[in-house]
Amino acid sequence: MLLIGITPVPKKAATGLEQPVTEPTRRNPTQQRSRERQERILAVATQLIATKGSDQVKMSEIAECSEISIGSLYQYFPDKSSVIRTLAERYNAASRRCIEEALVTVQDAQGLADAYSDLLDQYYEIVQAEPAMRDIWSGMQADKQLLALELEESRVAGGLLADAMLRVFPGSDAQRVADSAFLIWQLGEATMRLAISCAPEEGRRLFEAFKRMSLAEIMEAANLKTCDSSTDLSGPIPR
Repeated sequence: MLLIGITPVPKKAATGLEQPVTEPTRRNPTQQRSRERQERILAVATQLIATKGSDQVKMSEIAECSEISIGSLYQYFPDKSSVIRTLAERYNAASRRCIEEALVTVQDAQGLADAYSDLLDQYYEIVQAEPAMRDIWSGMQADKQLLALELEESRVAGGLLADAMLRVFPGSDAQRVADSAFLIWQLGEATMRLAISCAPEEGRRLFEAFKRMSLAEIMEAANLKTCDSSTDLSGPIPR
């Protein structure tokens, strides 16, 4: 899940003559001017995506609004997918830091429930407020490589959740917990997309329903023992 906001467009730095670059892949800026230009390109792309949607944004528009030539743009990003991928990677990295910070100190069931609920609440608020994030999602759905990136990020986030679940319920079956955590995170992405596509009242109900269902599954980890047990150790779901 993505838990980061939008970066404003920085002012364009003064530039000299453009130097031709022969590499076909994305350029890795090493000088301050190049880094500033890349940041501006990404900020412009983010605002265009928020305004028009990722499908409607053209590379020529990104170049024009960034006040650079299309050739200069291609030195940094060979196509629109590479722009979307870079934005997604940055959002994912920031999201991962938020998840780690929220879950790393969890030691009991109440703390786990509170941390997970807070993460969901933050995420839902952000996706409602950030249209660019929603459209970056859309851009990722049409590209197999970007879909693979999203899937891998769900695995990473699911792993962080599974680690917290196993700290709270140390006798649980690690593989079953990992599978549940991965599903929770991936289905959470789908739920967010569905919720923001519906009317606000219905979207909120769907979001709250997913929160209840996923919290119940997280607390069920107490019963996912490596050996059979007829004793229910989960207790009531903390609220």
